[in-house]
Amino acid sequence: MPIPKSNINLIKALSFLTCSAFLFSLMGVCIRYASQTVDNPTIVFFRNFVGLFIFLPLIFTKGIDFFKTEKIWMHSWRAVIGLIAMYGFFYAIAHLKLSNAMVFTYSSPIFIPLIAWLFLKEKITRSMLIAAAIGLAGVILVAKPDAGMFNQMSVIGLGASFLAAMAFVTVRALTRTESPEKIVFYFCFIGTLISMIPMFWLWRPYSWTELGFLIGAGLLANISQIFMSNAYKLAPAGQIGPVNYIAIIFAGIWGFIFWQETPDHYSLMGFGLILSAIILCSPLIQKRSA
Repeated sequence: MPIPKSNINLIKALSFLTCSAFLFSLMGVCIRYASQTVDNPTIVFFRNFVGLFIFLPLIFTKGIDFFKTEKIWMHSWRAVIGLIAMYGFFYAIAHLKLSNAMVFTYSSPIFIPLIAWLFLKEKITRSMLIAAAIGLAGVILVAKPDAGMFNQMSVIGLGASFLAAMAFVTVRALTRTESPEKIVFYFCFIGTLISMIPMFWLWRPYSWTELGFLIGAGLLANISQIFMSNAYKLAPAGQIGPVNYIAIIFAGIWGFIFWQETPDHYSLMGFGLILSAIILCSPLIQKRSA
């Protein structure tokens, strides 16, 4: 029997979001290396500024009219909350193990179904709630902050996670009328204008190595954003959001390769729960629970 189009779109969305998470984890590697000598505001600025250059071919071939929009306020809202989350996320990368930093940021799927239900009126299924709960348990097992869950880093990390969830849901709303390329362009453009203000006071000459990591982070992040926007165009945010958890596993691999960060038994159990949350997002499970 032929596979229903809705299931095909869901499979594509899951694939796109997995690619997005993989590229985002690589961006975290670049951020970790850059943060050893470069301040946080400068890293945030480069992450947005470099992204603008990805769109030069589109501007030359399709002209400025391609980026006309009637949703400028929604783009601005998404850019502001996404930028605040980015400052918190990059700060966490600089001060935590890479996998732990990813845990805080990618705990956003915990909030996505609720936010999507409140603002987009998307249906919450039992499997979505179960996936969010299992994913949260996995997050706690992997993170295990040494100073406890209610310290300054936890507040920054979880705050960034909540804002990231709001940004993801806003992306889902924007995809109803806007192309993924347009969504990412406005995020980079508005983010660049805002982030250049604090960066301006900290500007200094940068080495080629520093520039390499900063430019690499910007390219990886924005290509990741394009994959993510395409994913949310194909499927509801609450349905595919938990797949973001796989970035934690990627980050754990990079942490072991580059910094010899070895996961303990609790982390491995957490990874297993995170994978279980992802499996609950599969087309078969979602179909049964609909």
